Amino acid sequence: MVLRRKLGQLLERRRVRRKGAVGAAHPPASRLKATVLVTLPTALVLAGLAVLGLEWADKAFPPPLDKAEDVSAEVLDKDGHLLRAFATKDGRWRLKTTVGDVDPRFVELLIAYEDQRFREHSGIDPLALGRAALQFVTNGRIVSGASTLSMQVARLIEPRERRTLAAKLLQVARAIQIERRLSKNEILNLYLTHAPYGGNLEGVRAASLAWFGKEPRRLSVVEAALLVALPQLPEKRRPDRNLSGAQAARKRVLARAAVARVIGEGEAERAATTAIPARRLQLPAHAAHLAEAALRKEPKVLRHQTTLRRDIQRALEDVAREGAARLGPRVSVAMVMADVRTGEIVGEVGSADYFDASRSGWIDMTRITRSPGSTLKPFIYGLAFEEGLVAQETIIEDRPADFFGYRPRNFDMTYQGDVSVRQALQLSLNVPAIRLLDAVGPARLMVRFRRAEVRPKLPPNEAPGLAIGLGGVGITLRELVQLYAGLANRGWPVRLGDGIEGKAGLIDGEPILSTVAAWHVADILSGVLPPAGSRQRGIAYKTGTSYGYRDAWSVGFDGRHVLGVWVGRPDNGAVPGLTGYGAAAPILFEGFARSGIAIAPLPDAPGGAVRLSQADLPISQRRFSMTASGLLSASIREAAPQIVFPPEGARVELGARGGAMMPLTLKLQGGRAPFRWLANGRPLPDVTRRRVSQWLPDGGGYSTLTVIDALGRAASVRVFVD
Repeated sequence: MVLRRKLGQLLERRRVRRKGAVGAAHPPASRLKATVLVTLPTALVLAGLAVLGLEWADKAFPPPLDKAEDVSAEVLDKDGHLLRAFATKDGRWRLKTTVGDVDPRFVELLIAYEDQRFREHSGIDPLALGRAALQFVTNGRIVSGASTLSMQVARLIEPRERRTLAAKLLQVARAIQIERRLSKNEILNLYLTHAPYGGNLEGVRAASLAWFGKEPRRLSVVEAALLVALPQLPEKRRPDRNLSGAQAARKRVLARAAVARVIGEGEAERAATTAIPARRLQLPAHAAHLAEAALRKEPKVLRHQTTLRRDIQRALEDVAREGAARLGPRVSVAMVMADVRTGEIVGEVGSADYFDASRSGWIDMTRITRSPGSTLKPFIYGLAFEEGLVAQETIIEDRPADFFGYRPRNFDMTYQGDVSVRQALQLSLNVPAIRLLDAVGPARLMVRFRRAEVRPKLPPNEAPGLAIGLGGVGITLRELVQLYAGLANRGWPVRLGDGIEGKAGLIDGEPILSTVAAWHVADILSGVLPPAGSRQRGIAYKTGTSYGYRDAWSVGFDGRHVLGVWVGRPDNGAVPGLTGYGAAAPILFEGFARSGIAIAPLPDAPGGAVRLSQADLPISQRRFSMTASGLLSASIREAAPQIVFPPEGARVELGARGGAMMPLTLKLQGGRAPFRWLANGRPLPDVTRRRVSQWLPDGGGYSTLTVIDALGRAASVRVFVD
């Protein structure tokens, strides 16, 4: 109404000024007024309808931003470094990239060269359009383009087949739509991910890895300028096909950056003379087996995080590949390294070379069940230490023996006679190990493995027998490393995990071995001589060779990490002369040396863990001479000792008197006096002939109590003291 009155007043004043001088050719003022009043509302309505139409079209035909999510799947290490990427369905290496993934200087160069007013415009740059039009009219040809980064993103996510006016108008409309929906950094993210770099390379990360072998987080001016220049004509400027074209394009970027004062003129001149890489590199392909497993498990997930560490993984892969090459054709190598405190796998090599068909590289040998040879012997000795049957300097026989028809022989078919337990384990003698296994019981050994969530495979319909001590059972490399991780972790079992399969962490429950027994085993294994050509590295390790030279093993640990190595043929074929000491142990030592980890010292001896000389041992521990029946002599008629209190698995509450813990009464039956009691492997002060004794615990928690009679027979129980 106000607008209508103002128009009426204006027309009336004009009519008065002209004093009626209206010719026949002019319409009356009243008629003109009516026309204006009719036309203006119509124009407003039409404008409103146009706006509504554009809004409807914007919503009805949104830009295909969902296509921008079609990127390569990635497998990352613990710190987010790329281990392996997978090409998209159309065969493109298109790694998702954000502004935070690239060097800030690259972004500055990109905006200075491609779209100087990127931060100000809303999708199109009127000044750039005017300049391009004027140059076209003046020169009769296209001198410079007017595409903004937003328009380029529109073209990248919705490619056009031909350069037509209609396609250009659509590109402009899409750029405006994109600007309405995304922030400036989000638009940059799309460009950084989809910019073409020749061949099947798309995005700045893929290009940086392919041309420079590194992520684009830290780029020199030279590198950044090349990555800015290539997307304009990616096929014609590829350094591996047109080096001079790439150099010229990079020079133009540097010159414009100098004009825009992003860099100095001197810096631009120096950078222009720097060489350009002329060979395209392969993208990272580490942890191939684990990466494939991640993709199979969650095919729709684009980023898979693992617990691996890229530098360790890369080093172990090199060691495995070089080791297999030294050992000959068709031989493969598998390796697993883990943190013994957390269970996280930091390096996992399934084969010598994933892409080597002659070595069946596609088979992940860390998960294939094979015979472990002698690698389970340390756990037999650990049980014997825990039961108090032997000490490190106890004498044990290495002579031919018959265990109800089972006649173990040493690897070299010779015998050492009387040796100490320490020597027997370090030399990996077979007969002493079977003597101890016969005493502690194969079933008990298998129970300890189950505490570590490891279940070795027995032959069908067979119970655990003495043969398991020499490799007569099936186990995977990963399971074996999990057992040794528990041994290295003071006897407490730990579950291995790589972030894809299996969750790493401590296993609730009882230990594999007591802390004292685990220390004794580690102390012995730390004294094993390194293989020929390797220097001592302060690790404890054990080797093993399966029957028929099919599998060679070596597992070692320091105070923080455990590394397991398997060597053999994936088809289970024999490799004459293949041994754990000669083939797997050198790879183990090289793996520790080249992994880059600092060797952590082995744990100090816990309370009660002492290495006594043979003369200082209790008489019952000076010599181990139990027969396969568990008795020293057939003439012995006394029953073996048996602890009747506390019973196995009891939870004992010891009340305090005057602030001090009360002693625990120990009772036994059978056996021949005198008796020696041990608590957690540590002898109690006195040898007694009585069947009732007292023990004062050092503190609460699980404890193992053992009694040994005069004939060397022993019994043990495990209790929890509150």
